[in-house]
Amino acid sequence: MLILLFIVTCSFAQEYGTPDRGQPGDEMIQQYLRREAERIHEKFAQDLQSREKWEQLRPTYRQEYLYMLGLSPMPAKSPLQATITGTLEGDGYIVDMLHYQSVPRLYVTGNLYRPSRVEAGQRLPAVLYVCGHSNCGRNGNKTAYQSHGIWFARHGYICLTLDTLQLGEIAGIHHGTYREGRWWWHSRGYTPAGVECLNGIRGIDYLISRPDVDAQRIAVTGISGGGAATFWIAAADERVKVAVPVSGMADLPSYVGNRVINGHCDCMFLYNTFQWPWTRIAALIAPRALLFTNSDQDSIFPMDANQRVINNLERLYSLYGAGDLVDSFVSIGGHAYRKDIRQAAYRFINTHLKNDPRIVEDSELDIATGPENNRTYPIAQEKLRVFPTDSDIPADQLNTTIDQHFVPMAKVESPQAGQYDSWRVPLLVELRRVSFGYLGERIASARPQASGQWLVSEEGIKVRLERLGESGPRRTLVVVRNAYPDEDISASVKQVSQPGDRVYVCTPRGVEGTCWTRKNPPNYVERSHVLLGRTVDAGRVWDIMAAARCLYKESVPVYVTGNGPAAVLAAYAALLEPEIAGVIALNPPTSHMDANAPQFLNVLRVCDIPDAFGMLAPRPLTLQGLSGEALKKVTQIYAAAGASEKLVIKTGEDRGP
Repeated sequence: MLILLFIVTCSFAQEYGTPDRGQPGDEMIQQYLRREAERIHEKFAQDLQSREKWEQLRPTYRQEYLYMLGLSPMPAKSPLQATITGTLEGDGYIVDMLHYQSVPRLYVTGNLYRPSRVEAGQRLPAVLYVCGHSNCGRNGNKTAYQSHGIWFARHGYICLTLDTLQLGEIAGIHHGTYREGRWWWHSRGYTPAGVECLNGIRGIDYLISRPDVDAQRIAVTGISGGGAATFWIAAADERVKVAVPVSGMADLPSYVGNRVINGHCDCMFLYNTFQWPWTRIAALIAPRALLFTNSDQDSIFPMDANQRVINNLERLYSLYGAGDLVDSFVSIGGHAYRKDIRQAAYRFINTHLKNDPRIVEDSELDIATGPENNRTYPIAQEKLRVFPTDSDIPADQLNTTIDQHFVPMAKVESPQAGQYDSWRVPLLVELRRVSFGYLGERIASARPQASGQWLVSEEGIKVRLERLGESGPRRTLVVVRNAYPDEDISASVKQVSQPGDRVYVCTPRGVEGTCWTRKNPPNYVERSHVLLGRTVDAGRVWDIMAAARCLYKESVPVYVTGNGPAAVLAAYAALLEPEIAGVIALNPPTSHMDANAPQFLNVLRVCDIPDAFGMLAPRPLTLQGLSGEALKKVTQIYAAAGASEKLVIKTGEDRGP
């Protein structure tokens, strides 16, 4: 029986595509990611110890969850400015075309379906329907899911169907790191999942503001991207009494280990700053009613992950004695709605909002028919537009640039004289918490390998440390190599080294002999890292720290240096590793918003590159190629620390540190 169970379990494990093997570092990084995903996934066991333990941790989990969505601090609830731009009447239902602003100038377009007849003073249950990735162009993806709104309205519900950010009438971007190269999203802590979550929360605000809605009977549902949004919203907003996500969640072993992340855009993920097992997101809904729905041949929400998630949810609900409030439904087929899914979703919502568990017999009325590229809808999609013409779209909209505004950047003022320590300490604590949490309190020294120039910096990761010449022991100088292949490392060595230096070149992960395959899209390696609470560049900082610790000898100080992006990696390594004595930074970028700057999770919610340089005081810092306000700020910080003499500023023509 055990052998049979093993065979069945393995047969369910679905991978999204063939693993890359075109570069020397592919196997190393993929095994590393798989191992880390499994390690984090197994942490859910601690959430199952007892109900008391879970309830004790729940407030902290909620704050961490909102932070990882970019919603901490939660944006102030400004006036919704809800506006109905048109109304049409169908057979037993009425549809209002409306928009509201979840934050000022972020417009959410939607269709509100309601029964044709409602008794005066009657309050009805309401459903927030959040849409999947259906490209309906200018009409908005809400129009593809109109049959759900019609069904709910005909059965005594108010149903608000919302456009998503990217596929709505005012199209923003979901694919920033998937294909658009907006790697600063990681440093800003911005994910479109946060926008979809907030838009849904504000949609509930609108629903309960209506005199015909019963605020105690709210459900949320949707498929695919809408399934993920169902989790985001229900976990964040306890006014949701019933959640029916359809094909909306896998888990880390699936997303990362089996590369299922490659089938998803960025709206499907939060940045896992606090290294959560993914099921914990769904667990925040407990003990409210939850129907976890999927299809057995869904390649982007595989059944092995489905089984792990629902099994863990059933165990957690059992802590509340509420096992009857969580259930799963599996349909036969691929990633799509079918009759049985609609029936199950409608029946579950009826059961828990109307106390009506009867089998649903009319789920197939008014559904769209025909091939996907030529569907016939009950209502012509153009009639459901909130903004009928392009000229109706508000000129002040932020939808198309919301990634630049949604998560505030930190505004760090330079410290005053005598206040340096009180300025530096909380910044460093917060950096460790939200940008470098996976490093822990202190990382271990790298382990030299018998093969000579290779070190193991952390389990499964090897880096190259090449010694140049036989000089020393005035100081040990670690020169960090960049990820681009045409770097003249000898020029950097010549520029920074002095007689008596023992020089090493550190080649961190993903560079030269450990480089991995990069395909844009889907940028598998870089995006997988953030699901594990880190970035590729944070891993490189780890490598530099581990190498420096390996070289450290009490009587010989270790300095780190780099050119361009590597200068910033060197600075953060020194900031986090006290045994690094000083930094020489050549031509560093001035902000993590720069295209060539290293990216660390949430770092811009804490500080920027000049602040990080300043936090190195009173250790020696040589800066070359930094100018303007960035250099001015570093100079001010070093002065406040009483360490101006430790800051050396070089022009581009200067040689030697």
